[in-house]
Amino acid sequence: MMKLNRRAMIALAAAATAAMTPALAQEATPAASTLATGDFSLGSPDAKVKIVEYASFTCPHCATFHAATFKDLKKDFIDTGKVHFTLREVYFDRYGLWAALIARCGGEMRYFGIHSMLFEQQQQWAGSEDPMQVVENLKTIGRAAGLEDAAMDACLNDTATAEALIKQFQTNFEADGVEGTPTLFINGAKHGNMAYADLKALIEAELAK
Repeated sequence: MMKLNRRAMIALAAAATAAMTPALAQEATPAASTLATGDFSLGSPDAKVKIVEYASFTCPHCATFHAATFKDLKKDFIDTGKVHFTLREVYFDRYGLWAALIARCGGEMRYFGIHSMLFEQQQQWAGSEDPMQVVENLKTIGRAAGLEDAAMDACLNDTATAEALIKQFQTNFEADGVEGTPTLFINGAKHGNMAYADLKALIEAELAK
């Protein structure tokens, strides 16, 4: 589990817009961004079990959770209407923030598809120490999801939304007492990372109530 601390969180908030500089150097003014704030969800809102996951796109443990647990969770419980799943983004660093902006750039219909690509290709796109290369890597993922460069430039330039997302993250992080990622809330009860068999048992116990 990747640990969070208040000092790092404050530093990210202070540097967020400056950190976006590599994405900006555009000679032409890109199209206006229409990024949404708020969380994205999958499954039936009427499901008996509500799961909220706090995750960072740059967290290796979150990528492992996605590969080893989330796909089965989606197939067995989300797609069958038994679980309503919500992702709450955590921003450890500017790369994670940029990744979130690209995921959101696809809107609600593409968000979880891009979310999957970001976790599956995490080592490739986030592995460079060159911020410009990371931006290009993220745009490559966006293009594969059908996004146009002008739209992605607008999303990456959307400092107002970036600041709003960080503020939203800080509020949720403190209110829910999150200490690391991935953190799961199952019908309001907080849990750390776990194997799918353990998660399945917790869900089935909630469904049996």
